Amino acid sequence: LVSPRTRVIPNIVIILCGNKKDLDADREVTFLEASRFAQENELMFLETSALTGENVEEGFLKCARTILNKIDSGELDPERMGSGIQYGDASLRQLRQPRGTATQNKQQCNC
Repeated sequence: LVSPRTRVIPNIVIILCGNKKDLDADREVTFLEASRFAQENELMFLETSALTGENVEEGFLKCARTILNKIDSGELDPERMGSGIQYGDASLRQLRQPRGTATQNKQQCNC
Protein backbone atom coordinates (compact mmCIF):
# COMPACT_ATOMS: atom_id res chain seq x y z
CA LEU A 1 0.00 0.00 0.00
CA VAL A 2 1.37 3.39 -0.95
CA SER A 3 1.36 5.92 1.83
CA PRO A 4 -1.16 8.73 1.26
CA ARG A 5 1.66 11.18 1.89
CA THR A 6 3.16 10.08 -1.43
CA ARG A 7 -0.13 9.84 -3.32
CA VAL A 8 -0.13 11.05 -6.88
CA ILE A 9 -3.80 12.04 -6.68
CA PRO A 10 -4.37 14.83 -4.15
CA ASN A 11 -7.53 14.73 -2.00
CA ILE A 12 -8.22 11.07 -2.82
CA VAL A 13 -10.58 9.41 -0.39
CA ILE A 14 -9.55 5.93 0.74
CA ILE A 15 -11.21 3.75 3.35
CA LEU A 16 -9.55 0.61 4.68
CA CYS A 17 -12.23 -2.03 5.27
CA GLY A 18 -11.41 -4.96 7.49
CA ASN A 19 -13.82 -7.64 6.28
CA LYS A 20 -15.10 -10.78 8.00
CA LYS A 21 -15.78 -8.98 11.27
CA ASP A 22 -18.14 -11.86 12.08
CA LEU A 23 -15.17 -14.27 12.29
CA ASP A 24 -13.51 -12.73 15.37
CA ALA A 25 -12.06 -16.07 16.48
CA ASP A 26 -10.15 -16.46 13.20
CA ARG A 27 -8.77 -12.92 13.25
CA GLU A 28 -5.19 -12.46 11.97
CA VAL A 29 -5.01 -8.67 12.37
CA THR A 30 -6.27 -7.04 15.54
CA PHE A 31 -8.56 -4.03 15.46
CA LEU A 32 -5.80 -1.99 17.10
CA GLU A 33 -3.20 -3.00 14.47
CA ALA A 34 -5.54 -2.17 11.59
CA SER A 35 -6.73 1.12 13.04
CA ARG A 36 -3.14 2.14 13.86
CA PHE A 37 -2.09 1.32 10.26
CA ALA A 38 -5.00 3.38 8.93
CA GLN A 39 -4.16 6.31 11.19
CA GLU A 40 -0.45 6.23 10.28
CA ASN A 41 -1.36 6.25 6.59
CA GLU A 42 -4.16 8.82 6.88
CA LEU A 43 -6.86 6.35 5.87
CA MET A 44 -10.36 5.95 7.21
CA PHE A 45 -10.91 2.55 8.81
CA LEU A 46 -13.98 0.44 9.28
CA GLU A 47 -14.52 -3.22 10.10
CA THR A 48 -17.23 -4.88 8.05
CA SER A 49 -19.01 -8.18 7.62
CA ALA A 50 -20.40 -9.14 4.24
CA LEU A 51 -22.14 -12.09 5.92
CA THR A 52 -24.16 -9.99 8.39
CA GLY A 53 -24.04 -6.74 6.38
CA GLU A 54 -22.55 -4.87 9.34
CA ASN A 55 -20.95 -1.56 8.31
CA VAL A 56 -21.03 -2.44 4.59
CA GLU A 57 -23.32 0.45 3.67
CA GLU A 58 -21.58 2.68 6.23
CA GLY A 59 -18.31 2.33 4.30
CA PHE A 60 -19.90 3.76 1.17
CA LEU A 61 -21.70 6.47 3.11
CA LYS A 62 -18.51 7.46 4.94
CA CYS A 63 -16.66 7.87 1.62
CA ALA A 64 -19.54 9.82 0.09
CA ARG A 65 -19.78 12.16 3.12
CA THR A 66 -16.04 12.79 3.02
CA ILE A 67 -16.15 13.61 -0.69
CA LEU A 68 -19.13 15.95 -0.21
CA ASN A 69 -17.36 17.69 2.68
CA LYS A 70 -14.29 18.19 0.48
CA ILE A 71 -16.49 19.68 -2.25
CA ASP A 72 -18.22 21.99 0.25
CA SER A 73 -14.90 23.13 1.71
CA GLY A 74 -13.48 23.82 -1.75
CA GLU A 75 -10.79 21.11 -1.60
CA LEU A 76 -12.46 19.32 -4.53
CA ASP A 77 -14.09 20.98 -7.52
CA PRO A 78 -16.28 18.60 -9.54
CA GLU A 79 -16.26 21.08 -12.44
CA ARG A 80 -12.45 20.85 -12.72
CA MET A 81 -11.26 18.39 -15.32
CA GLY A 82 -9.34 15.55 -13.70
CA SER A 83 -10.91 16.02 -10.25
CA GLY A 84 -12.17 12.44 -10.38
CA ILE A 85 -15.65 13.61 -9.39
CA GLN A 86 -18.61 13.52 -11.72
CA TYR A 87 -22.28 14.20 -11.21
CA GLY A 88 -24.33 11.11 -12.00
CA ASP A 89 -26.82 12.99 -14.16
CA ALA A 90 -25.99 15.98 -16.37
CA SER A 91 -29.13 17.78 -15.15
CA LEU A 92 -27.75 17.75 -11.58
CA ARG A 93 -24.84 19.97 -12.59
CA GLN A 94 -27.16 22.93 -12.76
CA LEU A 95 -28.37 22.40 -9.20
CA ARG A 96 -25.01 23.33 -7.73
CA GLN A 97 -24.16 27.03 -7.95
CA PRO A 98 -20.54 28.11 -8.36
CA ARG A 99 -18.94 29.34 -5.13
CA GLY A 100 -19.83 32.90 -4.20
CA THR A 101 -22.79 33.08 -6.61
CA ALA A 102 -25.44 32.93 -3.89
CA THR A 103 -23.69 35.67 -1.89
CA GLN A 104 -23.36 37.90 -4.96
CA ASN A 105 -27.05 37.45 -5.80
CA LYS A 106 -28.10 38.40 -2.26
CA GLN A 107 -26.02 41.57 -2.40
CA GLN A 108 -27.66 42.63 -5.69
CA CYS A 109 -31.20 42.04 -4.42
CA ASN A 110 -33.10 45.18 -3.41
CA CYS A 111 -35.73 43.31 -1.38
